[in-house]
Amino acid sequence: MSRPLRIEYPGAFYHVTSRGNERKMVFQSTRDREKYLSYLESAHQRYGAIIHTYCLMGNHYHLLLETPRGNLSQILHHINGAYTTYFNIKRSLFGHLFQGRFKGILVDKDAYCKELSRYIHLNPVRAGMVKTPSEYTWSSYRYFVGKDKRPQWLTMELILGDFGGEGRTGFRGYKEYVERGEAKELRNPLKSVMASTFLGGEDFINRIRMEYLEDRKIDKRNIPAIKKVLKEPSLEEIERAVVKVLGKDHTLYKKMCIYLSHQYSGMRLEEIGEWFGMKGGAVSQLSRRFKETIKGDKGLRGIFDKIEREGLLNVET
Repeated sequence: MSRPLRIEYPGAFYHVTSRGNERKMVFQSTRDREKYLSYLESAHQRYGAIIHTYCLMGNHYHLLLETPRGNLSQILHHINGAYTTYFNIKRSLFGHLFQGRFKGILVDKDAYCKELSRYIHLNPVRAGMVKTPSEYTWSSYRYFVGKDKRPQWLTMELILGDFGGEGRTGFRGYKEYVERGEAKELRNPLKSVMASTFLGGEDFINRIRMEYLEDRKIDKRNIPAIKKVLKEPSLEEIERAVVKVLGKDHTLYKKMCIYLSHQYSGMRLEEIGEWFGMKGGAVSQLSRRFKETIKGDKGLRGIFDKIEREGLLNVET
């Protein structure tokens, strides 16, 4: 069975959902919902979770949260684990409450946080539970429009910042923004998720790939969709990209080809070595040394960046 790719780093922003096992109700009473919110508060206090938006439905929940410590799994283990323990003890039950692991989508917050917050806050309206989002008690919407006092663990600054901040102007602006969406068929922003993992444009995904996936060992057999993101070029395509920028007679031509093949192609060391006439272990050593050389040489880094910009990042898969 394929599993989602988990990318965790300080400052990452996520849309998180978790559903009841067999789609059963996970929030059955006011006390249940209050207890769950208390675990959001403790996740904020103990693990530094920044909660931007939430909505508790009957058999699932939605969160927009940020992780200054890069610890999404730890945060959700606390929230879902503590709530499951409470729920089961209260009802003399055993076993899993939630269906598998939580689903966490890595989000480009600058591009999508406002739209996602509206989509989340309109969940109860789309489900026919209420006519307007302000009627629904178990989401963060009422705080965003000034109807209730915001709890200390909820952050509204990022989203309300586009509407004038936390105050009358911001409350009114956000309310109008959500109501405009309520009055028409809204695009579901989650339809734009790539590889079951990312919600953002090409620049965002490329940055994540470069900064957090390049050196990470990923079993692509278990995460087949990740190939869409990693954009694995063939060895021929890598050579063409290097020739385009350096030329085949450049002294660094072969080293650059081998390094980029190791980083981007997804090929085994032995396969890369066979292509370039060397052993797999030598490929690994050369790649490691060349990476350190690039870090310490601005001119070489500029060449590397140009090869990426001109060649590798334009490879179609």
